[in-house]
Amino acid sequence: MFLALLELRAARGRFLLMGSVVVLVAALVGIVSGFTTGLGDDTISALRRLPASQLVFSSDARSDQFARSLLDEKTAAAWSKDADTETTPLGVSITRGTTNRGAEVDLAAFGVEPGSFLAPSVTEGDGLAGAPAESMVMSAKLADEGVRVGDTLVIDRLGIELRVVGSTERSSYGHVPVAYVPLKTWQRIRFSTPGAPASATAAIPGQFSALALRTPPGGDSTADLDARYSTTTLTKEEAYEAAPGYTGERLTMNSIQVFLYLIAPLVVGAFFSVWTVQRQPEIALLRAMGASRRRLLAHTVLQAALVVVLGTAAGAVLAGAVGLLVGDQVPFSLPAATLTATMCTVAAVGLAGTVLTLRRVTRADPLTMLGANR
Repeated sequence: MFLALLELRAARGRFLLMGSVVVLVAALVGIVSGFTTGLGDDTISALRRLPASQLVFSSDARSDQFARSLLDEKTAAAWSKDADTETTPLGVSITRGTTNRGAEVDLAAFGVEPGSFLAPSVTEGDGLAGAPAESMVMSAKLADEGVRVGDTLVIDRLGIELRVVGSTERSSYGHVPVAYVPLKTWQRIRFSTPGAPASATAAIPGQFSALALRTPPGGDSTADLDARYSTTTLTKEEAYEAAPGYTGERLTMNSIQVFLYLIAPLVVGAFFSVWTVQRQPEIALLRAMGASRRRLLAHTVLQAALVVVLGTAAGAVLAGAVGLLVGDQVPFSLPAATLTATMCTVAAVGLAGTVLTLRRVTRADPLTMLGANR
């Protein structure tokens, strides 16, 4: 150990350079991980918070189910009766509106039955239960865009007026803040014709995007019920892929992370491989003086561990600082558990790169390296 620390001090310039590379790689992995988590939360946080175990969609919607699936009340009633479990309809669509303060906002309208288990709890103001029909409970994220409780929001091109009666925790869907509205109001938003009179509600169908199940069916299996009513039942986690852009974003960000995990051991391995070649005479001298292969291996691994672990720790601090710097300006989330797991992976793959150097250390021939063949 003393020799390892002595070499680190003697060649501190080289090790600082290598440590800086490890810091940057670790920080980059941490930042990418933060964006991966943040983008995921910004896409599906509203779905994660739904107190439902499964979601039932129409069978003709094989992708983007929330946008393409439509179920009617008759099918939902029959499905619920045979399933023998608590269900409630859910409507999801993205729209745009303007408040009486002049703030133009995009919002994901979630249509729910007031008083059902999907109705949101509020942190400010009133809930949908007992509120007028044209009411809305907004995500706190809309407050960042200038919307306040008590405001009136008019849906663009439809002229539907919604009064903001309450606010709930921050949640979004497809990178758009969520607004919870009564199901009947959501159906007007989803099916109304732009330019039609506001009173023209007779032609609006009683349909919705999905049927939410609070618990799994107690009677027939979901496969039997799906075959009987031409539906597709997904767990809530499987339904995340129905959110716009969720799958593509995660695939892209995870691919970047994988490549960074591949780069880390190659960079560390290349550095210590060159360092080991340069130290061959010293290694041979130590072998001639009686140093065991195990001691030389421990010496090499200790040097690598110090560089990688310290560099990774500094990279974690840098990644956390970036997260604090960007704040809520971009979708960035790096919980302590995620950061710890990411940095442990970086350190592990970095140390794995030192395996490339161990063979040269163990096979050093003191007689040859000391010039016995000259």
